[in-house]
Amino acid sequence: MGSTFFHASLEYAQQLDREDSLRRFREEFYLRPDTIYMDGNSLGLLSKRAEKTLLESLEDWKHYGIDGWTNGTHPWFFLSEKLGESIAPLIGASPDEVIVTGSTTVNLHQLTATFYKPKGEQTKILADELTFPTDLYALQSHLRTRGYDPDEHLICVKSRDGRLIEEEDIIEEMTDEVALIILPTVLYRSGQILDIKRLTAEAHKRNILIGFDACHSIGAIPHSFSEWDLDFAYWCNYKYLNGGPGAVGGLYVNRRHFGTSPGLAGWFGSRKDKQFDLEQTLTHTESAGAYQIGTPHVLSVAPLIGSLEIFAEAGIENIRRKSLAINQYFMDLIEHELADLGYVIGNPRLDHQRGGHVSLEHKEAARICKALKENGVIPDFRSPNIIRLAPVALYTSYEDVWKVVQTLKVIIEEKQYEKFSTGREIVA
Repeated sequence: MGSTFFHASLEYAQQLDREDSLRRFREEFYLRPDTIYMDGNSLGLLSKRAEKTLLESLEDWKHYGIDGWTNGTHPWFFLSEKLGESIAPLIGASPDEVIVTGSTTVNLHQLTATFYKPKGEQTKILADELTFPTDLYALQSHLRTRGYDPDEHLICVKSRDGRLIEEEDIIEEMTDEVALIILPTVLYRSGQILDIKRLTAEAHKRNILIGFDACHSIGAIPHSFSEWDLDFAYWCNYKYLNGGPGAVGGLYVNRRHFGTSPGLAGWFGSRKDKQFDLEQTLTHTESAGAYQIGTPHVLSVAPLIGSLEIFAEAGIENIRRKSLAINQYFMDLIEHELADLGYVIGNPRLDHQRGGHVSLEHKEAARICKALKENGVIPDFRSPNIIRLAPVALYTSYEDVWKVVQTLKVIIEEKQYEKFSTGREIVA
């Protein structure tokens, strides 16, 4: 359904920018001249504050050496916990339920090792076929190490149309044989939001633990993880949270699981007052911090310090409000300008079902993405036919969106895409 008020003119886009309550944050980010960045759902842009806190951490290392663990602008020893406190409001959790550590896949390995406890006939893991493949790789490896055949013990819920997953289909697969469920909060291709609250409640009715991959929602969509009572979640911090390439990830563990021994134990999961006793038996902390494994990668977490300051100021509810509005404007403009050029919107239309990006389909998607780059627009291609475009609330303007749509139009009308090969680039 389109917006109630909509105009296709550049002047209307500029008016929307003047009315944008978050417009001042655009100045916080390094935006390349003559380039429109639409790939923040893969890697967010660098902010000036993230640069500042990274440089401050380098100064801490320069001036304090080993004493940087407890001294300096950003002491390292409690840094993961401090950042967990900053992220907690974005996902609706208590500060001690969140820790910044590891990476998406490492954290999934940790949480699966901790909470996948097959017994009797309850041995299977439930996922979906549209999830990001790294999750499936990790789950397959855990089944193999337990002596189970992934072809039999990993259930992947099928999509009816190749774009979306129906919650009813997931619930139908929650049988007595399922020991653990791993699902995305937002599907990375179509941008569909799953009903996390409903799925968690249905899993718990059947005494099944459930966890979520929040990579494509954290920083774009507010959540209420503790209220919804999910067992755990994990995510990266380099997409909407702008933590930088390879930024340290994060995880959430519901407090009712505090005290559960980590499946993959390491010394940074120690109780802080005991950590440097260096005893041969781990005394893990009674918080999400227990699921840390090794020493935090300080220089890969430092940019997040500054980035999260921006999110605290902007407010996740305000970010979501603009994200919904600018994506609706984007879809309205696509339908108005590109209707007869082969483009199809593949993401859900309803606000409560769509995440932070537009999934635009076209049979020439691979070549169109290359043409977009030549025209100064940075998109994201997903095989075989998806152009992912993410107007990020903090730094994308309505005028940017208007210009992207005009570029998409010209690429087809002038057949600019024809000079490019059909294969994807090394990094899509």
